[in-house]
This record gives sequence, structure tokens and C-alpha cells, in this order.
Amino acid sequence: QVRLVESGGGVVQTGGSLRLTCAASGRLFSSYTMGWFRQAPGKGREFVATIDWRGDNTYYADSVKGRFTISRDNAKNAMYLRMNSLEPEDTAMYYCAALLDYSDALKPYEYKYWGQGTQVTVSS
Repeated sequence: QVRLVESGGGVVQTGGSLRLTCAASGRLFSSYTMGWFRQAPGKGREFVATIDWRGDNTYYADSVKGRFTISRDNAKNAMYLRMNSLEPEDTAMYYCAALLDYSDALKPYEYKYWGQGTQVTVSS
């Protein structure tokens, strides 16, 4: 069992930055591939970024590539999402999630554990 708690969301102006944190409790956090997803009002859940268990491999959605950076610290049981050059289109609830197989990381239904989300609002 892995419990995930997101933090770091807030309201920021266009062009601003935020860093989201996903704190994990439970056993074997370092065994899991981790991902960030987001969901805007009236839209489906969208893949943002993923990182494998060692942090050696990452993958980003085209919409955030070059602006967002995913990272993790297994010693602290934590994962991060650094978001730069934020745009109003980035406004959404952001969720972290965990799964075992990196090859399934783009598929939200494959994730075993989810956090409750943290709201990011980018004002124009």
C-alpha cells in the first residue's frame, strides 16, 4: 500500500513557476514508476509526465515538454514537478500516481495508487 499526498499548488500569473511535491508513505516507494496527471474542469484526465523507479528515464507530454521537469528523491519518498513558463492552459487539478511497469506509464488506468490532487491556477 502506498499513500500519496500532493502539495505546492496555488495561483500564479502567466509566465510564473511552481513546484509540486508528491509525498509518499508506505513500503517500496522506490519500486514504483511515478507519474503526474492533470484534469481541467469539463475535461478528461491528461498525462503530464512520468519517471521510472530510479529516475533514469522520464517522458513528457508535448504540451509541457521544455517547461516542466519531473524528478524524484527515493531517500525522501518524494517526487516533484517543477513547472516553469506557466500558461492559463496549465490550469487544472494535478495528481500524482504510482504504478509498477514503466511501459504502461501513459495509461492512467494502469496506475495503482493516486493522490487527492493539488489545484494549479494560472491567471492571464
